[in-house]
Amino acid sequence: MVTTTLEERLRELAGSVPDPELPVVTLAELGVLRGLRMTGPGEVEVDLTPTYTGCPAVEAMTADIERVLHENGIPRVAVRTVLSPPWTTDAITAEGRRKLAEFGIAPPRPTGPADPGGGPVPVDLAIRCPHCGSTETTLLSRFSSTACKALRRCETCREPFDHFKEL
Repeated sequence: MVTTTLEERLRELAGSVPDPELPVVTLAELGVLRGLRMTGPGEVEVDLTPTYTGCPAVEAMTADIERVLHENGIPRVAVRTVLSPPWTTDAITAEGRRKLAEFGIAPPRPTGPADPGGGPVPVDLAIRCPHCGSTETTLLSRFSSTACKALRRCETCREPFDHFKEL
């Protein structure tokens, strides 16, 4: 029998909140939910790191986290914006990357070393089309529907698509 603590359950609930700009992924899958701890009876503190400083979605994320925790019996919720360490696209989970691609957004390439021990860093400059898989893509605009995405077009299937930029 698997048991979870109240704190673990609340973290799951907060992490299940969809990102307001990319509702196909949750805050946990995006890697912006950094922590949650009980600070007293009926009192929770949540650490949230935005994808970039000044991200306008932070207010919506905060309100959504507060709402879901209030709905689950937590009357006092404090959401703190934590900027250090900064968020990077490496924080996106494998499931989050899969969902982005399935949704038609080219997920960011991993930027950290392939070997956690400090081995070689893979160099892959090609951006794959999430529709047909071709690497023959063209940058149309450095910015797309949000500042964290670029607009590209596949030269094979001719479909435009968003690419979540690596940070």
